[in-house]
Amino acid sequence: MTRSARKLLEEIQAELAPRDDDNRLVPLITAGRAPRAVFAALAAEEKLITLSDWRSFHALAARADEPNARTFFGGLAPGEQQANGMLDALLAATGPDHGKERPRAGCQVYPAYVAWLALNGESSATAAGIFANFAAFGRYCRDVAAGMRAHYGFTDEQCAFFDFFAADVPEIEEQALAAIQAGLDAHRLDEREAHRCARLFQSYELLFWNTLADEFPG
Repeated sequence: MTRSARKLLEEIQAELAPRDDDNRLVPLITAGRAPRAVFAALAAEEKLITLSDWRSFHALAARADEPNARTFFGGLAPGEQQANGMLDALLAATGPDHGKERPRAGCQVYPAYVAWLALNGESSATAAGIFANFAAFGRYCRDVAAGMRAHYGFTDEQCAFFDFFAADVPEIEEQALAAIQAGLDAHRLDEREAHRCARLFQSYELLFWNTLADEFPG
């Protein structure tokens, strides 16, 4: 009997869950203890990440030879372009990023891994690894947006990037499940690779936030 894509995702997310709270920056922001300068750094780093991921998702879609995988990756690319534009208002409000290391290696390793997968990753395992981390990233963004409004006086326009990624998009989930199920049905998806991919995504995601937490301690 063919495995269920949803069951696989649930297993991967259960494996990731114990580390979801290892993000040290988001609690500082939600408590209003992070310095305002952290938002200039967040915006500057995300500006680079969204542009890189936009290209990487297009490359993943172009390389995928399975229709559901092409749909999933192709659907992610426009969101990265849209999110990139949403950062302009935050950059205008915070001013330039004055960090000593720009861009920060700890922040840019995430998009570097996405770019690596665009050349080397099996499509359905990559889809599983990416989507397994969406829920945690959405929670981080929701909490950041709430902290920005409550403690730092940012406007809706300036919080738009984080609001965008905090929103649930059922269509993306459906596309991810279809891509993963296609890989399972064709016996192309190596579950060990899917778990490994998800763990690396989580580690690089946490490294992004914690690199900034170390630079901007509360």
